[in-house]
Amino acid sequence: VIDGAIDTAFIRDNFPERYALKADDGILNPDHIADSYWMLHAQPRDAWTHELDLRPWMEKF
Repeated sequence: VIDGAIDTAFIRDNFPERYALKADDGILNPDHIADSYWMLHAQPRDAWTHELDLRPWMEKF
């Protein structure tokens, strides 16, 4: 689950108020999303995760 804006040209161009939250860790870095998915792909079989939630640090849930 990716629950938040991702730092892309679309967000920068169309949602400048959301992009401004980048300085406060308010949007997701695509490289860090990729790192998380790679970790999920490479996980050991004896400690299995079926779902991963990715959110910006500043989001409350």
